[in-house]
Amino acid sequence: MSLKVAIKNEAHRLGFQLAGVTTPDPPPHLTVFEHWLADGRHGEMDWLAAERSRQRRADPRLILPECRSILVLGIAYPPSPSESEESEDKGKVASYAWGDDYHEVLPKRLQALVHFIETQVGHPVSNRWYTDTGPILEREMAQRAGLGWIGKNTCLINPKKGSYFLLAEILLGLELPPDEPILNDLCGSCIRCLEACPTSCILPDRTIDAGRCISYLTIELKGVIPLDLRPQMGDWVFGCDICQQVCPWNQRFAVPSQEASFTPRPGVARPALGAELALSSEEFNRKFKGNPVMRSKRRGYLRNVAVALGNRKDSAVIPALAQALTDDEPLVRAHVAWALGQIGGAKAKKVLTGALQNESDPSVRQEILAAQIEC
Repeated sequence: MSLKVAIKNEAHRLGFQLAGVTTPDPPPHLTVFEHWLADGRHGEMDWLAAERSRQRRADPRLILPECRSILVLGIAYPPSPSESEESEDKGKVASYAWGDDYHEVLPKRLQALVHFIETQVGHPVSNRWYTDTGPILEREMAQRAGLGWIGKNTCLINPKKGSYFLLAEILLGLELPPDEPILNDLCGSCIRCLEACPTSCILPDRTIDAGRCISYLTIELKGVIPLDLRPQMGDWVFGCDICQQVCPWNQRFAVPSQEASFTPRPGVARPALGAELALSSEEFNRKFKGNPVMRSKRRGYLRNVAVALGNRKDSAVIPALAQALTDDEPLVRAHVAWALGQIGGAKAKKVLTGALQNESDPSVRQEILAAQIEC
């Protein structure tokens, strides 16, 4: 049994459904990435445009000079149902964030796989591993390693297992025969993902205008969500799965997750919006400890919850929104005011009028005044 086969078998034993090998050569579509940055499509994710980061993404050997092979891995997370059950008081969280944070789950597996490789060859092997944490164009590497192709929705799609995968990479100072890349565009003429995206953030060159993407708006964006995009966010409060839900490859082939760590936690996948808006800092930290939602922090998460409530336009939540207008975070209060404006009516306007008398933050006052007009 060859070393590469043994490594792949061990990767499968550790829970990775996908495993492939590629070279550390520069990514084939690097110019697309550079044009994407030049066009400002990365939003406020300035670290992507940093010179050192760009240089390393262009040449993996700048990360690990001894690198001779890159092992690319994929582990399945729960598929998001294509037709989620609707509820007047429930929000939606992207399915990769239903359970434990993969940043805490996968490192031990990657370390164990490196140890296995070193045991097999009988000596230490220079290595560097990442899981969405390093300057690597990982989907490019995954495609070149034969794990799938990059779909029109920018996700890596495996022709037998769909796209609900988290990726990881191990750079190795060890030469392994590379796998054949998937070069065919198996999306064909399908444009379901482009048609389904509420904010039209998916671009024709298989990139995303991050500043319009719901996942970016609910996770990466730390400040105020643009007014014109709030109504398009629906009830997503952390991430978004729409472009994967409508993909025929997922509807036919998406595989269930076998990873116990990704089992949905109670109240995370479909959170009760009114109750979430009342979470204290301690309650938020307790509920989402070790979960990806921690990345948005409480103020970002409650901002998202407020937008979802505004899009629901349910007057029954006005008392919860009124209470949230006293939150310590101006970011939360601003989006709560917008939500009240979307619900409208005499009750909402009365709450806004009362809040304006006690509000000192200029940005929040502006939101309240605009919301009053909406009422």
